[in-house]
Amino acid sequence: MTWMSWLTVAIVGATIAGIAIGRWPWLRADRATIAVVGAAALLACGALSLEQAYQALDLDTLLLLFSMMTLNGQLYTAGFFGIVAQRVVRVAHTPRGLLALIIVASGTLSALFLNDTIVLMLTPLVLDTTRALRRNPIPYLIGLATGANVGSTATITGNPQNMIIGSASGLSYTTFVAALAPTALIGLAICWLVIVLVYPQEFRRGRFETPEVGRMRVYRPLLRKVAVVVPIMLALMILGVPVALAAFLAAAALLATRRLRPDRIWKTIDWPLLVFFAGLFVVTGSLQVQGVTDELFAVAAPLISERLVVFGIVTAVLSNLISNVPAVLVLQSLIPALAQPERGWLMLAAASTLAGNLTLLGSVANLIVAELAARWGVQLTFGAYLRAGVPITILTLLVAFVLV
Repeated sequence: MTWMSWLTVAIVGATIAGIAIGRWPWLRADRATIAVVGAAALLACGALSLEQAYQALDLDTLLLLFSMMTLNGQLYTAGFFGIVAQRVVRVAHTPRGLLALIIVASGTLSALFLNDTIVLMLTPLVLDTTRALRRNPIPYLIGLATGANVGSTATITGNPQNMIIGSASGLSYTTFVAALAPTALIGLAICWLVIVLVYPQEFRRGRFETPEVGRMRVYRPLLRKVAVVVPIMLALMILGVPVALAAFLAAAALLATRRLRPDRIWKTIDWPLLVFFAGLFVVTGSLQVQGVTDELFAVAAPLISERLVVFGIVTAVLSNLISNVPAVLVLQSLIPALAQPERGWLMLAAASTLAGNLTLLGSVANLIVAELAARWGVQLTFGAYLRAGVPITILTLLVAFVLV
């Protein structure tokens, strides 16, 4: 490796470390800012050219992420998530039943849409419900977060890292679902069982009166339009239309309206997340330009070529060290070294996502739940999450190692 390669590794390492921690010392910078500054530093030192930076951008992933955010904004504005949450509350009559329904609703919605958005919408409903029932909110919040992470494993559109994998691998939507849905379904059951065992006092047998949670505003014209567009989008994906294109067409169809001001939807889109991904693509792309990924490939190929489980373990560990999205961008270059590349892509998706349940810092969805809960005066601590997160992660990864 040349001195430029080592300089590139140093800048990329500092950038990824800042992303993993969430800040840089002495600077007021969030993850999006760190990714942009890291990309600019690499361009400034000549690690890659502007043209190579453009080529590093995964436009399919960025388009899919934007489209799903737009779609989720429409669903939120229509009141869809509120309707789901209220139906869940009305059906549940016991603590165990409420936990099961929260996990199932969170997992199912996260499989169809972005898991981060789902927990953002449902956390206030869970807090409102548990407060009305005078229950301990912590196990239900853990169920919401872990259920969202596990459920998102099942589809390309479930979370950002799966979107990257779907774009890079060329796997169809149906192939992805057929391979990973069983792992996700068993994983949701594991989440419920572990949480019930970890919090025995909360889940003693008994019934409670279903409370009236805060009423959600429902915009029925938009809800009817969504009910038509979303099934068409899913059908297009199943029929083999590129996932990013199907999602973009659905988002555009929903944006074409006479009733709703566009700025209401634009406000729901996480623009910093799109900037973060763009910067991160450039940062990791510099490793390819400088030949660092080729060196990594040469070292790792003999170790993982016939050992898919080893690759899964490496993915899980790295996902917790530097976060799952950077881990996927780094590890995707190792897929050609595997004897079965398709299974390698699926293992990368499963392990990077399920590893997010290990700690409170393991995924953005976990952090969203904790931050929103704190605003309600509920402290979801690192230790409290760890009690359930560790066994859930170990057991779900074992299921993935067997089934993928």
